[in-house]
Amino acid sequence: MSWLGSTGAGRRARDRRPPRHRPEAWWALALPLLLFLVLPLLALLFYSTPAELRVNLARPEVRQAIGLSLRTSAWATLAAVLLGLPVAYLLARREFRGRLLLDNLIDLPIVLPPAVAGLALLLVFGRRGWLGAPLDDLGVRVTFTQVAVVIAQTFIAVSLFIRAATIGFAAVEPELEDAAAIDGAGPGQVFWRISLPLARRGVLSGVALAWARALGEFGATIIFAGNFPGRTQTMPLAIYLGFELELGVAVVLSVILIGCSFVVLLLIKLILGRGDSDD
Repeated sequence: MSWLGSTGAGRRARDRRPPRHRPEAWWALALPLLLFLVLPLLALLFYSTPAELRVNLARPEVRQAIGLSLRTSAWATLAAVLLGLPVAYLLARREFRGRLLLDNLIDLPIVLPPAVAGLALLLVFGRRGWLGAPLDDLGVRVTFTQVAVVIAQTFIAVSLFIRAATIGFAAVEPELEDAAAIDGAGPGQVFWRISLPLARRGVLSGVALAWARALGEFGATIIFAGNFPGRTQTMPLAIYLGFELELGVAVVLSVILIGCSFVVLLLIKLILGRGDSDD
């Protein structure tokens, strides 16, 4: 009887399984969203011929914007790592009073309109700002310089790095750190030799996200740093100006940004996928 009962229960369990649908049905449901996302990108990619893209890519203002974007986004990513790494480790490892407030402040630049961020930075670092006025008395000007571009990009991108790095540190077993401390390793040695290497997937993902976000930053940069060709004009700002003056320039820079974003997302997925296979 028990065997018959178990057989009947197994049959009833199989009967309760959700019906399997063919993949074609799910593709049909996903098609509207795919078209909504892909069609604008295809319109950009096929707007110009390869010859026109090469001609626009050779223009001095385009090369200046690309070079400036690569330099400033690299410095902004480095600043985000230096500023955000200890905060990410703190959030992953410690419970403390005010943690919720800190957590919300870190997320604020993600949801804050970039124009508001640029205005806030201007009120702090501008010539009459809280820090800008003392710096101006010393002969140091921040606004409308490449330093302002880096500051704006860092302000917008650092939150993404902290979020990804926090997830990476939280995945590290605390027992491993405790074992290293028991063996005589100091806090710095534990962090650099145990915690950071084991959290490398999250940290590397955060670096890639921060770099991509810094590369595409527009709103805070145009208000805080201005749009001066060869000095503060990054690729997004050149796209904005090119839309008004020369659409071909805007298109070629947009294609470059799409390619960079695609490569960054692909690298993140490869990093995370490799980590899952190692686990």
